[in-house]
Amino acid sequence: MKITKNIDKGGDSELRTMKIGKTDIEVSRIGLGTWAIGGGPAFENKDNESVSIATIQHALDLNINFLDTAPGYNFGNSEKIVGKAIRDKRKNYVVITKFGITWEREGTFFNKVGETSLYKNLSKESIRLEIESSLKRLKTDYIDIYMSHWQSVEPYFTPIEETMKVLNELKNEGKIRAIGAANVDVDHVKEYLKHGQLDIIQAKYSILDRQIEEELMPLCKQNNITIQAYSPLEMGILTGTIDKDYVAPKGTARYGKKWFQKENLAKVVEMIQKWKPLCDKYDCSIANLAIAWILAQGNNINVLSGSMTPEELDENSKALAIKLSEDDVAYMRKLAEEIS
Repeated sequence: MKITKNIDKGGDSELRTMKIGKTDIEVSRIGLGTWAIGGGPAFENKDNESVSIATIQHALDLNINFLDTAPGYNFGNSEKIVGKAIRDKRKNYVVITKFGITWEREGTFFNKVGETSLYKNLSKESIRLEIESSLKRLKTDYIDIYMSHWQSVEPYFTPIEETMKVLNELKNEGKIRAIGAANVDVDHVKEYLKHGQLDIIQAKYSILDRQIEEELMPLCKQNNITIQAYSPLEMGILTGTIDKDYVAPKGTARYGKKWFQKENLAKVVEMIQKWKPLCDKYDCSIANLAIAWILAQGNNINVLSGSMTPEELDENSKALAIKLSEDDVAYMRKLAEEIS
């Protein structure tokens, strides 16, 4: 029996673009994440600024206008690269950058990268200093979405009310257009909403990590908050290019992660083998399927792709054209639940 390929080759705007939260900011449903582009000791790749800039600029060729960066991505290097890449076409891009992780001030210890410690600090004073540094690195006078990177904890705890006060001030001053929050739980979101408009959150979400479906996703849908899913490919494991014998080098971002442990990696590789008929059906790659599955979970879902080259971005962007059937979405979920 001949299988009809269920792909929209046209420009279906409902599939390809969306508004952020309650704003009029229109973005592509796939955004380009620049954590890896920033380079540094957490990644196996060597820094290649020219390729990174080419990747960011190529995004517009694919109608991808949504960029995500942060000062904590290799100590400002990611923001600097983004700034160079978008300088001549700033208004064509929607840029997220973040605050709350600093290496220049005291705060609650977060982690150590190389020989440098990172700290959580969401105080008004720190945010004011951070945004000026980010604007300078990004070579811009405004940030589209300003997002808390991680949430405040003791001993340097700042209530969300105080953080939101300064964010609302920055919004009124025209330095930011919208407010976001990353790595939040339900209580965090409820507290943000008490003190202003929260339009987008970032959360880890993949077919292998579905924890946010229990409470966070329903709350966001109820309050018209966009969810941007990061790590949809689980650091590359859902690309189908990593075999069961792969060992993550010590000190890299993959080292010690659940799905890169030997017994779990074997299970994922076996699951991916069962996706192969779907790749034939939809004329796509394993990575395309993984991203399309996330997009199929709701119209308020955006996916962050960590593409590092124009070719990787070309490949990942193909997921925008795939309309998975309800049966196939359910089948993929069933396979993932069996190994979770």
